[in-house]
Amino acid sequence: MSHVYSITVRGFHCDLYQHVNNARYLEFLEEARWSYTEESPELMALKSKGLGFIIAEINIVYKRPAALGDVVEIHSAMAGFQSKRAIMKQQVRHQGNGKVVADAQVTFAIIDLKTGRAVPMDDEMRSWFDNPEEAPA
Repeated sequence: MSHVYSITVRGFHCDLYQHVNNARYLEFLEEARWSYTEESPELMALKSKGLGFIIAEINIVYKRPAALGDVVEIHSAMAGFQSKRAIMKQQVRHQGNGKVVADAQVTFAIIDLKTGRAVPMDDEMRSWFDNPEEAPA
């Protein structure tokens, strides 16, 4: 199941050309991931279990601009798991016409907060996330 989060483009998001600045997309994507996490009691309880998230890699492909006043939707879904890493795909789309603004792939790990080392993602941890087959294209 894909998680959808909407953001209205404000003036402070824009660059000299009145397009969303490339660095702001990182913030949009992060805000959507926080919203995704807040919907899962297990993910929200990670810190109490001595665990936390770290981002290992983010790859963003920009397709078209978003501008002041546009409403964009960030579609987020799990795309797969490795032994100690997971991959989330996120797609920024114009609300209304659905045109893709940007595609992102985010690789992250769950770490032990005491050691700072990644922990294996067992079946229980994987169950805390959505179905990987339903990631945005």
